[in-house]
Order: sequence, then structure tokens, then C-alpha cells
Amino acid sequence: MYLDHAAATPVDRRVFDAMVPYFTEKFFNPSSPYLPAVTIRREYEDSKHRIAVAIGVKSDELVMTAGATESINLIFQSVRGHIVTSNIEHQAVLSAASRHGNVAYVESDPKGVVDPAKVAAAISAETELVSIGLANSELGTIQKMRDIASIVKAERIARRERGSMTPIYLHTDASQGAGQIDITVSRLGVDAMTLNAAKMYGPKQVGLLWVSRDIRLEPLIQGGGQERGLRSGTENVAGVVGFAVALELAVSHRKSESERLTTLRDSMQETLISAFPEMVVSGNLKRRLPGHLHVSFPGIDAERLIFSLETRGVYAATGSACAANKGTRSHVLTAIGLDPSVADGSLRITLGRLSTDESIARATAIIIDTIKKEYERGGR
Repeated sequence: MYLDHAAATPVDRRVFDAMVPYFTEKFFNPSSPYLPAVTIRREYEDSKHRIAVAIGVKSDELVMTAGATESINLIFQSVRGHIVTSNIEHQAVLSAASRHGNVAYVESDPKGVVDPAKVAAAISAETELVSIGLANSELGTIQKMRDIASIVKAERIARRERGSMTPIYLHTDASQGAGQIDITVSRLGVDAMTLNAAKMYGPKQVGLLWVSRDIRLEPLIQGGGQERGLRSGTENVAGVVGFAVALELAVSHRKSESERLTTLRDSMQETLISAFPEMVVSGNLKRRLPGHLHVSFPGIDAERLIFSLETRGVYAATGSACAANKGTRSHVLTAIGLDPSVADGSLRITLGRLSTDESIARATAIIIDTIKKEYERGGR
């Protein structure tokens, strides 16, 4: 009973089948001059085109990478001026921002919402990049991206009117929202976006950075000049082919899947609250991803709970995989002001295609039984 889709998703069989030929008979290097390789180049570019169409952009605006982390680092290291981000971003964003140095961190509210007005207040005359994640990976809170985009656009216009040549762009890490919410670039109003195939039933270590034509990037990796000189190295043809199929499937089934996951999530939440009225549900309940449920049980040791659940076939998480691997308290829960005694008893439950009515009912029953036993033995 898998309840950690935010950390990893299995590769969809249709995605896998599309990728297989590129490991075997279609193994050619797309930069080679002979016909089979030229054919592979065309198929690679066609996959990029399909990805671009799915998010409403041009394929020559995409840089294919080894995941969202690389994409985030690519855009952050291309910025010389001031950066604005929030204190609840994914660790990839926070680490890249920390290395940059000249950064303002906007605090979120207790529900994990980044107030656009606070973003506006943090922007200075030197700000070149605003980076706010579309949906928080732990709480599932969906940010008001259109409002933030309007603020950045207004600042850009104001600078032009006063003759300032300092650019300002809005970037969003949309990795966690793909397949559950709309990620069409024009509707979000952003200037740059990162995506990760592994979050949408595609292959791991495949991602992208989309940037508007106005943004000038500086490559992280030097070499043969692939990806318009912005990401050298032999193209991951199989990965990009798989990414295209995964994204198309995610977009085409987004509405029905979101409705299904919302129903499952809400049912699970109601059952858990009935069993534990003291349970704390974090995040903005009106603005969160359909598959996300972040709950805390005061007085319970979540790490011990995770191990107990694993022995009974339930796989859940205490927070993001990055934080869990380091054995540290989630920076997101600290940022929203969750009391340590509550935060340390937190579960991040994320549903997805492996979630069924039966599996969620069974998992919920096991979680309830396990927590009751933990309380009986005195919690911590």
C-alpha cells in the first residue's frame, strides 16, 4: 500500500514500452551523421515538440536536463542580481539560492501559502529572479501563481517606464503539480518553469527547464554543445521519449485523476479525524493538490510510526524524501510554525495511480490501528 507518490512514481507501462527501443535497436547517437542517427535526432526533436505542446511553449525554448534539481541550478546560476524566493521551497531551490547569496526569503503563512503582497514587498530595484514553487511538495499547498505573475509583470513595466535595464523574471518549480493541476505556461503567467519526469510516472533523472526567449542562460556543463550549448552531453533519447509520453498521459487524464484522488484523499482524512479528533491537518485545505494529505498526531514519534507501518505493508513518509534521508525535521513544518511536538508526529500521505478504494481503505485501517497502539504504549 504505497502512500508516497510525491517521492517517486512507477514508470507507466506505456512510457516504458515507448522507451525500450532506444536502449536496443534505436541506440544511435543523435549527433552522428548517418541516416539511422539522423532518424533518431528527428524522433528526439519530435518528443521535445510533444512536451512543448503539452505545456504550451515552443520546443526551442526547452533545455532537457537530468531532473528538476539541475534545471533549478541552471537558472539560478544564470542570475547575477537579487533573487526573491520563499522559506518553504524544495531543498533544491533553497540550496541554489543559498549558494547565490543575494536572496530575500518570503515567509509563508501557517497554511503554507506565500502571500503575493509579501513577494511584492520583497522585490527591490535589483531583483532579477522571483522563484516560487507551484505546489509545495510536503503540504500540497498550491500557490497563487497568477497573482505573483501579475506583480512581476507590473514591476517589469514600471522599470521600462523609468528607463531601468534590469530584467525581472518569474520562475516556478512545477514538478509536484504536473498531472494534478494545470501547468500550461500561459495560464500560470511565468517566465521559466522546471519539471521532473519522475513525478509523473516517467523515468527518473529526466527533467526540463523552460525559459522564455528573453532569458539568457549560462551553461552549467561544458562539452559538445548539445541543447543549444546549454546542456552538453549526449542526449538522453530514451528518457526524453518517455518524458513526452508520460506528460501527455498526465495532461490528458488530469481532470478525471484529480477528481478520483480528491475523493480518496477526503475519505481518508475524514476517517482519520473520526478516529483521532486531535489530529492536525496541515496546509491550505481549499488550495492543495488532490493527492496530498499532511497530518500530524501530537505525542507520536513519526519515524517509529513509519517503521511500524512498513512492517504491515504501508509505505508513507514523514516529509520530503530529502529531509527524511537526512533525519532532520522538515524545514517546511518549521517555517509554518508547527509546534515541534506536533511536527515530530507528522505523516505526509500522497496518493496516486497505485491508490485504489481498497488499498486506501486497508491502509487507513492499518494506520489507525498502529497509531492507537503507539498511544497505548505511551507515544514517545
